[in-house]
Amino acid sequence: MMRTTLAMSLVALALASNANANTVDQELESLKARIAQLESDKANEEAAAETKTKLNIGGAARFQYAYLDYSESNKDRGGDFDFDVFRLDVDGSHGDLLFSAQYRWHQYMDIVHHAWVGYDFDEKQQGKIGITQVPFGILTWASNSFFFSSNFYTGLEDDYDFGLNYTYKTDINRFDFAFYKNDELGGIDGYVSDRTERYSYDVIGVRADGEGTYDAPSIEVGETNTLNLRYVHNFKFDDVALELGASGQMGQLEFADNTDGDHTAAAIHGVVNYDRWNVKLQLTDYEYDVEGMDVEQMVVGAYAFYDSIPAEATSYMANVAYSLPVELGPISNLTFYNDYTVVTDKPGALKDTFMNVTGVAITSGGLYTYVDFVVAENQPFIGGSMVGDGDTNKRLNINFGYYF
Repeated sequence: MMRTTLAMSLVALALASNANANTVDQELESLKARIAQLESDKANEEAAAETKTKLNIGGAARFQYAYLDYSESNKDRGGDFDFDVFRLDVDGSHGDLLFSAQYRWHQYMDIVHHAWVGYDFDEKQQGKIGITQVPFGILTWASNSFFFSSNFYTGLEDDYDFGLNYTYKTDINRFDFAFYKNDELGGIDGYVSDRTERYSYDVIGVRADGEGTYDAPSIEVGETNTLNLRYVHNFKFDDVALELGASGQMGQLEFADNTDGDHTAAAIHGVVNYDRWNVKLQLTDYEYDVEGMDVEQMVVGAYAFYDSIPAEATSYMANVAYSLPVELGPISNLTFYNDYTVVTDKPGALKDTFMNVTGVAITSGGLYTYVDFVVAENQPFIGGSMVGDGDTNKRLNINFGYYF
């Protein structure tokens, strides 16, 4: 009897031990599962934080005073004040996706400045699609003044078109490749009511015999299938930073009939930074060619009017600037500059263009002001045209705006 009781006790103890072991194992497994769940939740939270949409909204309102020595009515009034532009900027990201857009309202037109979506493949590589800045010459701007350089008016500075961009960038090298299907307004048959209402200059026609410099073209043209390549190498010599670069552009011209045409451009540039000094140098050459036609002038459109440019030309640009930090009330910085461009080697008897801008850019919190004194000949917005034969003109221009 005693043996039976002892055996039963041992069996009961073994069963209890197994039960306790099973309970501990279950608790351990449950704890492991809970830890795994917490780690998964944390990873999801971190991933969500990384892909969280970031949005920045800004803009500017700008105004302008101009005194023109080539306009008797303007001189009699002592110059004019005008509204320049109100713009809205939207920039942001969603994970590795980027986006940026800007819309501008002028008194005489409303336009899209740029609008694109991009992707960071890694810290060195980026791609974009949409209306983007054409990678050509010195970026972001080749000039310091409000009026840019003369290259802007031939469509070879701060130009924007519709296509694909790829950029590979390190501290030493930068390579840009871009393909543009057409200009920002959709090319020759874009769905727009006025092909001149745009921010940057594009060729939109051939200037036929008998047409005026500012007439609408009888032969319409659209830029299409344009390829851009740009390479930059950066050097460092003690306190001097040097950027050397080369750019190439080639594309087709589309006509309403079966006419063929093409356009090419090339540039070499250098940018030197030393202490507070900045020097920009650029040599640019371009040509438009139309099959079966001896073309001397092309029609461009921008800022709601037509103008004309030489069908081929070479430009030389030399700009210098000095940045001076100051404490003058709300003014924190003064950038003094002199920008000079000459456009030569035009076809036929077309005269050279030159523009010299001496000025200062004033930074005061969100208020940014350009004070420019311009001396130019055959230069758009300074009383002339690239295909003109006019006098040397002068313009005092003060453009100021608040950026938010």
